[in-house]
Amino acid sequence: MLGKEMETSLSKFMTKLLRHTPEEYGLILDSSDGSCLMDELLFVIQSQPKWAWVKENHIRQVVNHCEKQRFEIAGQQIKARYGHSHSKVTYDPGIPPLTLFHGTTRKAAPIILKEGIHSMNRQYVHLSEGTHFASLAGSRRGELVILRIDTAKAAQSGVTFFCAGNEVWLAESIPSLCCSIYTE
Repeated sequence: MLGKEMETSLSKFMTKLLRHTPEEYGLILDSSDGSCLMDELLFVIQSQPKWAWVKENHIRQVVNHCEKQRFEIAGQQIKARYGHSHSKVTYDPGIPPLTLFHGTTRKAAPIILKEGIHSMNRQYVHLSEGTHFASLAGSRRGELVILRIDTAKAAQSGVTFFCAGNEVWLAESIPSLCCSIYTE
């Protein structure tokens, strides 16, 4: 069993491998869904001196305890559900709930309300079915503001939504007219 600090550190390394720079470590991800075999991920992790002791159960612990549910294991495949910056992962279009949420900062909120939400250095805008995940994402960089997204209005504006699993939805961008500040 990993301690909390070590679990967080391994989670960050797995994020780097599965979402951002797999090629730096020789990890090849499936171009259709961003997955790889668990054994391949384990080999790459263990090839780093700091992580030579890691076993599959440690990876599974990180996956099971990740509050943002970043990772998914299916059989012997593992992948990041969302947040890729290395290559575009494809998802099937879906119909989201009428309201989704996006966490941001007090500084960014007025810009978003004017210009919309853009993916920035990611492939997709990340949205959630509840405020919990939006809070986790938005509170990392400053004072939290949660935006409410009117998905029906967005769909009418041509936005396609993709379900990444576990209440996380993706879109290439969200027009400003579909965004409002969420108040409980």
